Amino acid sequence: QVQLVESGGGLVQAGGSLRLSCAVSGRTFSSYAMGWFRQAPGKEREFVAAISWSSGSTYYADSVKGRFTLSRDNAKNTVYLQMNSLKPEDTAVYYCAVRRGSFLSILIYEYDYWGQGTQVTVSS
Repeated sequence: QVQLVESGGGLVQAGGSLRLSCAVSGRTFSSYAMGWFRQAPGKEREFVAAISWSSGSTYYADSVKGRFTLSRDNAKNTVYLQMNSLKPEDTAVYYCAVRRGSFLSILIYEYDYWGQGTQVTVSS
């Protein structure tokens, strides 16, 4: 089993920044990718960004490109999502997820394990 724990959410004003963390524990795979998704009230869960654990390559949704940045700390088994220039429309519950293989999928059903989510609220 793989356990994912997100942290770092909170309330911030528009234009501000937050850094989300996703700590991975338990049995992991030889090759995997980690993705971030978000779900706003009344909306479907959507892809935000993904990173290959082995290569560090990344992929971002157009809505966050240039504002959000993924990084990883191999020693801590943790992925970080740095979110800058936040907008009210970024308000959502943010989830991290892991999938086998290094392909940076944007599809929810291709991810095998999920964290519990962390709330991000951006006030205008």
